[in-house]
Amino acid sequence: MKSIFRRLSRFVSQGIAGSGVIALTCAIGPGAQAQVLGPLVQVAAGDPFSGCTADDVHAQETAFGSVLYPATSIEPWVAADPTDTRRLLVGHQQDRWTDGGARGTIGVVSNNAGGAWADTIPFGVTNCTGGKFRRSSDPWVDFARDGTAFFFSLVVDPAKPTTPFGTRRSGMIVSRSVDHAATWQAPVTLINNSTQDVLNDKNSLTADPTANGLVYAVWDQLRIFPATTAGAQLLAQDDGVAIARKLLKSTAGASLVCAPVTKSPCKAASAQAVTFNTVGPTFFSRSLDNGVTWSTAAPIYQPGTNNQTIDNIVQVLPDGTVLDFFTAIGVTATGLDIGYIRSTDKGGSWSGPAFASDIQVVGVVTPDTGQPVRDASILYSVAVNRVTGAIYLAWQDDRFSTATCTTPTGSIPVDGIYFSKSDDRGATWSAPVMINKTPANATNPCRQQAFIPAVVATGDGNAIVVTYYDFRHDTNTPASFEGADYFALFCSTATDCANPANWVHEKRLTTTSFNILNAPVAGGHFLGDYMGLAASGPDNVYPVFGIATGPNVTAEFTRKITLP
Repeated sequence: MKSIFRRLSRFVSQGIAGSGVIALTCAIGPGAQAQVLGPLVQVAAGDPFSGCTADDVHAQETAFGSVLYPATSIEPWVAADPTDTRRLLVGHQQDRWTDGGARGTIGVVSNNAGGAWADTIPFGVTNCTGGKFRRSSDPWVDFARDGTAFFFSLVVDPAKPTTPFGTRRSGMIVSRSVDHAATWQAPVTLINNSTQDVLNDKNSLTADPTANGLVYAVWDQLRIFPATTAGAQLLAQDDGVAIARKLLKSTAGASLVCAPVTKSPCKAASAQAVTFNTVGPTFFSRSLDNGVTWSTAAPIYQPGTNNQTIDNIVQVLPDGTVLDFFTAIGVTATGLDIGYIRSTDKGGSWSGPAFASDIQVVGVVTPDTGQPVRDASILYSVAVNRVTGAIYLAWQDDRFSTATCTTPTGSIPVDGIYFSKSDDRGATWSAPVMINKTPANATNPCRQQAFIPAVVATGDGNAIVVTYYDFRHDTNTPASFEGADYFALFCSTATDCANPANWVHEKRLTTTSFNILNAPVAGGHFLGDYMGLAASGPDNVYPVFGIATGPNVTAEFTRKITLP
């Protein structure tokens, strides 16, 4: 990580399936080595729901106009077991639907540092796992200090397109394992709303790393009133991120129309007028006994009418302070912000909101034909340095963009990966800086777009890792192949990571480009709203990311990264 030393690199390539062993070592000075990449390993393979008939796929396709993408593994999240640094748990959506959710959220576990993986599927969640709901989404996994594993899922029953949110019931379910994710206990329902006017959405779960037994669950709850036909037509899908993006482009309130994501003045003539209101507070439930029982779910932050939160994620500082981060929509004059609230009593009470940065973003398109990509353009990734207590944020933004991507419907600025940090427990934040190393491309600036970042600090606190996709290797050859790749970037915490020059040693994690056009369409070509990235032990990091492996088929891969 010492950038003053000369780098010597050796690259060994292989096919995308990751057969064989690959190592990439970069010497950076006498007696020192930079990041070592392990082999590219497929995390999830096959389709465990291929024989399931319990959810009646044909009936859903007929009643709701939905399209199923079988054999898709989408939106991975990864956690490392603190009792065994070789054990990793990944949760993902299995068999995604076009209009929201999947046939199930399932897990895969590795007991040998990501070298081999096996299915570990929580039961009692969706119909295909013996549960009562037809679909689930937004998988989130974590381990407690004693190795108790948790799997958190959004569950929904879809409804006809004339129904607000496209659902007649939504809830949040937590599964628990006391044998390190080998088997799962019956799930606990945190909330279950049997009404078409409510959508529980975009959940995350955090086991407190400073106090075994404490577990925090957060999500947003979007509610529409009155439930008009116009509202149903605009919001008719059980996918909160897609809904939030539609609301940002509507005239449901001046605060929404002014959001930077629209890149247009308030109440622009092109914005879609609506005749309903929404609220989207942060909901919270906690467990004091390692997930055996949970508190009654209740709001902990109310952003107000026609405003909402999304992407709620709890982080715990080394001193035990609990922070809930979220994207705030319509709350401030900027319209789209990364906000957070604070609890000094383990979630018993919460402060008012503070804001780390606004988000200025349009989103990503495929580089040659300009088709929409389902990216992370209103979301973010957050991590805490377990040694120093510093907080790190990474997100898509285009405020410093000097290039323009031309699409069939017009020109947009080029998204990059932005970073900000706080060294004082969130009291102040560094100015946003663009850190991705995607090269300029005068021939096709759309190939400069970078998207879906993840951030983590190493266990020893000595480095920060950020991962992301971009299109730098795309050549439009053949014309139906628009190439995407996944990368990792590093910053030593001995340097100032608020300086983009200190983000170095970028590594390509994919061994060959994949065709982004093969990613199934669910609000754009979709690999996931987030990708997994976890630290294990003092110096190992595990990214888990999606690759389109064939038309409408995706799989997930990992590569162990060992840092000096």
